[in-house]
Amino acid sequence: MSPSKIDEIKLDIEELNKFMEQATRQKTKDILTLELRKLQTELSKHLEGNQNPETKPTSTQVFGNKCYEVKLNNYAWDQSEKFIKIYITLKNVQSLPKEAVYCDFMERSIDLRVLGLDSRNYQLPINNLCEEIIPEQSYTKVKTDMIAIFLAKKSPKNWSHVTGVEKRIKESKTPAVPEMSEDSDPSSNLMSLMKKFYDEGDDDMKRTIAKAWTESQDKRTSGLPSVSPL
Repeated sequence: MSPSKIDEIKLDIEELNKFMEQATRQKTKDILTLELRKLQTELSKHLEGNQNPETKPTSTQVFGNKCYEVKLNNYAWDQSEKFIKIYITLKNVQSLPKEAVYCDFMERSIDLRVLGLDSRNYQLPINNLCEEIIPEQSYTKVKTDMIAIFLAKKSPKNWSHVTGVEKRIKESKTPAVPEMSEDSDPSSNLMSLMKKFYDEGDDDMKRTIAKAWTESQDKRTSGLPSVSPL
């Protein structure tokens, strides 16, 4: 791809951004957003096509500078009734042109790209979202040293986690509470519950229960009242 073609795409992106700032109707904004993402994706592919094959995948030629590829892993998140909000901290990201920061939204995944920031290209892919989103209503905002990604919820309910994988891992670590009969002995029920927590709990839970057991034994030997052992 010749430099002139790349320059043409950049000019088209710049003009679309101007139209976006002037647009007042949501339908118009949605159409402009879709066209803008197409051009941003096309620009990214052309820029990646200009890179030296011998330097892949550690560097690429973006906006005339050699850049190193960096995959982002850390982010903060919050939510409202309509949006999941993801926050990524990147120093001086506000100094980049608008077309250098873009995000591809799919129903169950997103892919954020930041091109040419201090000789680095950043990428944050998040796959297998906990719930479905509405790609056409999702968007990004660049702030001082930060990028905010707004994921439009398809269903207005609270997300327990950002991804389905995180949710399954958390659920697998949560011990199930055994069913207890109203007629059964309370002390026996308590011992059964604590034993189940110990057997299925993580290392911190086992240490806590072991400490309580030790203190209980110490109290018994000193003649003080104590709780029943496991």
